[in-house]
Amino acid sequence: MLRRLVVTALATTATAALAASPPALAAAPLPLPPLPLLDSGGGNHDHLTVTVAHNGETDGTYELECHPAGGNHPQILQACDRLDKLTTWGKDPFAPVPPGARCTMIYGGDSTARVTGTWAGRPVDAEYNRHNGCEMARWDAFVPVLPGAR
Repeated sequence: MLRRLVVTALATTATAALAASPPALAAAPLPLPPLPLLDSGGGNHDHLTVTVAHNGETDGTYELECHPAGGNHPQILQACDRLDKLTTWGKDPFAPVPPGARCTMIYGGDSTARVTGTWAGRPVDAEYNRHNGCEMARWDAFVPVLPGAR
């Protein structure tokens, strides 16, 4: 009888211990899938095409890539740094001069530029000129993305 009592007590204790601990044969949690990586060859980095005309020696078309930096732009790192500084939440760094803006009637020359591509995940298609004070200031804010005026 003592033996039956001891066996019953041991069985009860073993059952309680198994119930309190996680099952030994339970499936281990599956590992999480890896995080998606940026596509090094495609559309997840910042890429701009800068076309400059009527500005002398700097006329031409330049490719500018940022994050990671690359392309054939003559000042890649400085241009990417300038764009990063101009980019703030809620403001389009490529926005044109607002309609009705009061601009000085100072003519800065025939230089024109067009910037197309993708910046901060958004499409870009911006035109620049130096036909008045507002446009000149807008151009100058983008140096060295755009070349200095000649």
